[in-house]
Order: sequence, then C-alpha cells, then structure tokens
Amino acid sequence: MPESYSSSVTPTGVRAATPQARIAGARTLALRLSERKIILFLADMAAIVAALLLVLHLRFGAPLSWTTVARDRGWFLLLGGLWVVFAFLLDTYDLQRASRIASGVSTAGATALATTAAYLLIPYITPPLHQSRLTALLFVGAMLGLVAVGRTAYAGLLVQPTFRHRLLIVGAGQAGRTLVDVIRAHAGVEYTAVGFVDDAVGHQPAAVQGLPVLGTSHDLVRVAEQHGVSEVVLAITQRDRLSPALVQALIDCRERGMHVSEMQVVCERLTGRVPLAHAGTNLHVVLPVGHGSHRIYAVVKRLTDLVIGLVGLATLVLVLPAVALLIRLDGPGPIFYRQVRIGRGGRPFVLTKFRTMRVDAEDDGPQWAQPDDPRVTRIGRWLRRLHVDELPQALNLLRGEMSCVGPRPERPEFVAELDRHIPFYRARHAVRPGVTGWAQVNYPYGRSLEDALVKLEYDLYYVKHCSPLLDATILLRTLAVVLSLRER
Repeated sequence: MPESYSSSVTPTGVRAATPQARIAGARTLALRLSERKIILFLADMAAIVAALLLVLHLRFGAPLSWTTVARDRGWFLLLGGLWVVFAFLLDTYDLQRASRIASGVSTAGATALATTAAYLLIPYITPPLHQSRLTALLFVGAMLGLVAVGRTAYAGLLVQPTFRHRLLIVGAGQAGRTLVDVIRAHAGVEYTAVGFVDDAVGHQPAAVQGLPVLGTSHDLVRVAEQHGVSEVVLAITQRDRLSPALVQALIDCRERGMHVSEMQVVCERLTGRVPLAHAGTNLHVVLPVGHGSHRIYAVVKRLTDLVIGLVGLATLVLVLPAVALLIRLDGPGPIFYRQVRIGRGGRPFVLTKFRTMRVDAEDDGPQWAQPDDPRVTRIGRWLRRLHVDELPQALNLLRGEMSCVGPRPERPEFVAELDRHIPFYRARHAVRPGVTGWAQVNYPYGRSLEDALVKLEYDLYYVKHCSPLLDATILLRTLAVVLSLRER
C-alpha cells in the first residue's frame, strides 16, 4: 500500500477506507461511451444549425446570430428532429464507425443528405430554400461540409489515447479473455486494456491475449496507479473465489477515483447483449432483480400497442383482398397461417400471419427459419420483404398477447428444446413477446442452438433495459429494415 494510505480493520477482517486516500486526477479526461455520443450529437447539432443559419444569412440577409435561431426556432427544431430520425435509421452514432474518418464522414453525410432532402420537400413550415436551386444546393453543401468537419475532428481528436479509458482486468481466465475480445471488437479506440492481475500468476503465461499479467490482487492498487487506470474490471464469475484481500483492493481502487465494474456489465454495455456464458450464479446478470417495469411505462406501452394495432388492423382490411388473391394465384392453401407460440409467463397463444410458405413446408416436423428459405413461395418472399405478412399480428396486439416491441415469440417445440440446452432461456418470457425486438434488429435468422443463444442474449438485454427510448430505437431500426426490403 502507498504510505499515504491509512485504514482500520473491521470485524469482518476487511480494512475500512479512510478519507486520507487520494483521488487519481490523471484519469479525468477519459470519456465514457455515453459522453462520446453526447459530444458527437452536440457537434452534429451545431453543424446543422450553423448550416441553416449560414444559408439564411447569405440568401435572405438574416442576422448571423442566435437571435435568428430564437426568432425562427420552429425551422431549426424541425431540422434537428429530422436529423434525429434519420440518425436512428442509419445508425449514425455507432462509435466504431464514427472513430474512423472515412466511415464516420460517409455515415453522417448520408444522414445529412436524407435530412436535407426531407427538409426541402416540406412546404410552408420550412424556409423557402427550395424556391431557388442555388439556395437548395448551398444548403445541402453547407450541411455536408460542416457535418464532415465535425466528424473529422471527432475521429482525429477524441480517439487519441488521452481520452480513452484505461482498463485493468482482474482475472486472466476465460471471462477475462472474452472481455479482451469484446473490447477489441466493439471499442478498440475507446478503451485500452493495459493488462491483467491474477492470483494464479504461477499458473498463467506472462502474457494472455497479448496483454501482460502484471501481478496479483496484492499488487492491484499499485499496478492500477502505475498504469493510470481509470477502470478496474472484475472478470471472476464465481463470487466465492473473491478473497478478503481482493475485495479490499477493489474498494481501495474505487476510493482512488477508479471505476470498478464487473465483466458482465462491461460486455453488456459494449455489445447490447447479456453474456450468459459468464453469468455464473449471479441472477442480476440475467434479470433486473428488484426493479420491475415502471407502471407509467407499462401503461404508455400498452396504449401505444393499441394505437398501432388499430392502424395495423385498418391497413390489413385495405390490403386483404389483394394479398388474398395473390396467395391464391400462387398456389393452393389457406390465406392465413396460424401457429401456437409461447407468450408472457409461458402462456401459449395463437399467432396469425399471412401464409408465406408451401402447405407441405413442415411435413417432416418443425424446422428453423433461414435466409432464402426454399419453403417460401414466390409471393411469400415478397410479402416477407415488404413485411406485409406481419399485418395480421395486429389482432394479437389488440388482444394483448403481443406488444410492438419485445422478444419474438417462439414455438412450444423449440422452447422445450432450447430450455434443455440454454440456461435462463425462459427468462425471456418475463415480458410480452413483440412483433419486432432487439434481437431482430441486431441479428439475422437463427438456424442453430448457437444462434438461439446469441438471440437470447439480445432478448435478455431488452428484458433488463426496456424503456421508451429503447423501444423507439428498435422501432426506428425496424423501419430501416423494412425500407431496405430485408427479411429479418
């Protein structure tokens, strides 16, 4: 321990921290992922506001000041709102892409083009930019140029080591190795893993995953301070392996201003998935123990389901004659496809869709769906690409058997099989199943137990973190999938 540190011994044998511990000030420049996204968003907002303000000044003589923004705030608010919508659709705030100049500028440029096109097509409540081709082109050019400048500055400056979180991993076993892989795959420019500490130093190689093993738990505080660590991550899934000395060392690190996190939490934050393979016996890794869904959120979500269900039902009535005729012309069989699925609390219900497969598709028993499924009919393939086959699920929404957003409901046969092989599988039944979900917008069709495990990890992330913002994100990303004519 450093000489400046003092402590006392508690009845449990673990030293209690005292106020004399000093805070490590060299770590204050490290930016969290949420902070990076906020900075990126504010930079984009500044760029698009500046672009519109510049055009209004050059073409209409508006003062180049915030008085113009305040006076015509409706114009600027609408522009910002359109940017947010297209940013969600195009996943503009993916930090991995934003950290590279080429991909960051191209993604933001596509968002700027979509935003300006929509803005120019809206009459009356936008400035008369479209009345002159020169003005319209100037607006598009200013948006592209200023957004590109902001994105280039982000990719050139905020990915520097000064702004990265420096992580020290406690535990060089499988969980620690997995964490290193996740960091390199999802946050290589936001996080720097400096190495491991592990009490089994004599049984570990000098380097694991290319990172050094720097000592044992007794060296944790010293190693963390020497390497300017801003976050210590515990990668030991079995809590009974935590010694009092290690617990105290983690407390000491927290006292010195370092964040202390669990490997599961970091992986979840970076991937949007619950790492089931490393959940161990910690139920809170899988479910938000003691934190039920807020009642207001539940009421608002149910009302939203009813509104969307009514809109879907009206749309279904309009398209039903044409779709029914096309399905009949394509081959014999019923118009609708009804199948038992498992819903909230494990209760079965009948899901209804337009039939998109041959009538003999499952003569050999239930099978996994797959991309370019040969069992799909010609008309069925287009119904899937246009997502028209989902419209009859409006009835399930209105009956309360499904929600707009949630884990996709699975068939009883598959639930029984998956429950035997995948731990915590039934935890996804804690919420209503959805027409679309977090797994659907992040992962393609599942064709194996391995795919089912990945999709379950996404589903459990939703179960733990469901909120209006996450629901809106999923709905907007689903819209992007629909517009791209991709099956999902």
